[in-house]
Amino acid sequence: MAKKKLGLEDLGGFVFSTNDDFEGNEHEETEETLAPADQQLEAHFSSKGRGGKTVTIIKGFEGTNDDLVILGKKLKKKCGVGGSAKDGEIIIQGDDREKIMELLRIDGYNVKRVGG
Repeated sequence: MAKKKLGLEDLGGFVFSTNDDFEGNEHEETEETLAPADQQLEAHFSSKGRGGKTVTIIKGFEGTNDDLVILGKKLKKKCGVGGSAKDGEIIIQGDDREKIMELLRIDGYNVKRVGG
């Protein structure tokens, strides 16, 4: 059975107007990725909601989603583990905070350890 479409988000975010002067998405901003030295990243450790499995979460990345995904792939490859990069966070499987923090520092990022 197909899911009912209840809101505008379910319809793809289209906006329809009968105004001839309507430009649409006038306030759309292009997000630029800050230089690594200008980034303030945080390395968190978590196991909540993951069936007891541990992950390292990198928060605070300011930039485009494409650059976030590229950085996430690089970290996953260097650590030899899986993970994901979405919603402004990089999630790396396992507790590899120290290794990840060192890799980020080598690339010029400012990163600090948060939590236990």
